[in-house]
Amino acid sequence: MALLKVKFDQKKRVKLAQGLWLLNWLSVLAGIVLFSLGLFLKIELRKRSEVMNNSESHFVPNSLIGVGVLSCVFNSLAGKICYDALDPAKYAKWKPWLKPYLAVCVVFNVILFLVALCCFLLRGSLESTLAYGLKNGMKYYRDTDTPGRCFMKKTIDMLQMEFKCCGNNGFRDWFEIQWISNRYLDFSSKEVKDRIKSNVDGRYLVDGVPFSCCNPSSPRPCIQYQLTNNSAHYSYDHQTEELNLWLRGCRAALLNYYSSLMNSMGVVTLLVWLFEVSITAGLRYLHTALESVANPEDPECESEGWLLEKSVPETWRAFLESFKKLGKSNQVEAEGAEAGQAPEAG
Repeated sequence: MALLKVKFDQKKRVKLAQGLWLLNWLSVLAGIVLFSLGLFLKIELRKRSEVMNNSESHFVPNSLIGVGVLSCVFNSLAGKICYDALDPAKYAKWKPWLKPYLAVCVVFNVILFLVALCCFLLRGSLESTLAYGLKNGMKYYRDTDTPGRCFMKKTIDMLQMEFKCCGNNGFRDWFEIQWISNRYLDFSSKEVKDRIKSNVDGRYLVDGVPFSCCNPSSPRPCIQYQLTNNSAHYSYDHQTEELNLWLRGCRAALLNYYSSLMNSMGVVTLLVWLFEVSITAGLRYLHTALESVANPEDPECESEGWLLEKSVPETWRAFLESFKKLGKSNQVEAEGAEAGQAPEAG
């Protein structure tokens, strides 16, 4: 028994074809939107590629760009099919290709749904990428004279000012690395010598942060050195007083920014997916309604359209049986090839 059977007369078939033609061209615009969103996200990720560990984070924008292009191609073709469906002579050339085309559309809808899910689920991968990349970026902050790393100081400073953040997880991350270049240290100073000797790795560590960590909204002038030394500043207690630094880490700030972008893009992709599913269902109805016309010479006669020729369980069983037959035929061909090679070897 056919699933969701609907009766069509000539007028309904024409309206269905015209409506699908319009929806397909609207879906082309939706594909352009997906392509643009993927391109925008890719540009935003490339802006901060220096503080990201690998290229895994580009999977989502690349996928959006890919499905956007495919959406434009498939829906342009579907629009042409719907336009030609109004003319029996033109529709005849599309008739043998409609079933394979609908199968490809179903596969595309599955891929589009998976891409939408990836927009919501790749937060963990992005977080690890940012954590490792920011840690390395902070490590190379002082290398302003090293080729290939001389830009890292500017990148980190601009990042902290733009996203109002400090360090990887917080401002104390700067206490654990030497972020001041040896070029700007006076090695004849006793304080510098003592600090370097007190460290196992011979690094110059201070309880201070770069200027880009300062919060300009604070009424007090920025305290960026000797942050844990209460006696170094008047009326200051680092444990009780709210510091005039950005307290949020840059990993959390960037993660929130990119997650909100990808969540919004995931919602848009889901809406486009629903749109594509409805178009595929409409194409199936148009295909079956035109196929079931009793008298092709009489365009006014009624016909029936459906989504599936049989019920869902029967369709699934038929699919499994055809899959098994395909596997058996491949096995028979392989055995025949081996049998043909055996006499040659003899």
